[in-house]
Amino acid sequence: MKKLSFLAIAFAVIAMAACGGKKSAQAEEATDSVKSFEQQQIEASIKMHMDSIASELGKLKSLPFLNEGKDGITLTKQEKQVKPDYLLAANVADEATTLTEKYRILSALSVDKKIAALYEMPVEDYDKAITKLAADINDPSFKAIEDAGTIFETTSTLYDEMEKNGRINYFWQLASAALVEQLYVCNQNADKFLSAFNDEAAANVTFRIVLVLDAVKRLAQYDPDIEPVAQAIAPLDALNATSVAEMKEQMAKMKDQINAARKALVK
Repeated sequence: MKKLSFLAIAFAVIAMAACGGKKSAQAEEATDSVKSFEQQQIEASIKMHMDSIASELGKLKSLPFLNEGKDGITLTKQEKQVKPDYLLAANVADEATTLTEKYRILSALSVDKKIAALYEMPVEDYDKAITKLAADINDPSFKAIEDAGTIFETTSTLYDEMEKNGRINYFWQLASAALVEQLYVCNQNADKFLSAFNDEAAANVTFRIVLVLDAVKRLAQYDPDIEPVAQAIAPLDALNATSVAEMKEQMAKMKDQINAARKALVK
């Protein structure tokens, strides 16, 4: 959650989209070099937008319910009094049958475990579910991070390792699930999160998110495996505000679409 969950959302979208073209670039290079070049150009634009989003988010004021100290991020006592009732239950892991489902649920549970820990809720069941999913997936890339439950916080490291280990085709499963889960959480607390924004920040951040989403759609034209991801994050298209009030209104209108995206990715 750190300063704002939108920061993690931005990185998730960018990393997810960037990996899409690279997955099949070598296989397609011999038959369609122009297509490969176009994918690289789209990926380059995504990275540029990432820097812009990170820069804008870095200007936001701190959220009133977060404390930042030598031990990291903690919640205020008042905030911890009301526990979230919208987190995924750890036993959702039992419903995962395919490898892609296991990747997605592992990622979403990683997000919710972090939130539960901030609220000082029990996380033992999350730990067990995440450990089992990681064992079932058996991805050597996970060795590069200390805890599979921090997957959504280690985007850059994990991306590099999954690319090296030939698992990059599953990276967008992780990233898209983390993206949607964090957006879902943000929308449960929109008033609190949006208190960090002013009108200029709302306009700048949402505009750059739209640019990233457009790039994801264009990548889907070159790699059909990205199409389900593009469909899952489509509700974000409506998030293009010019003020905080408009951003709040758009988030409220997107509630059903975000819920549907969550169900689509984490069944």
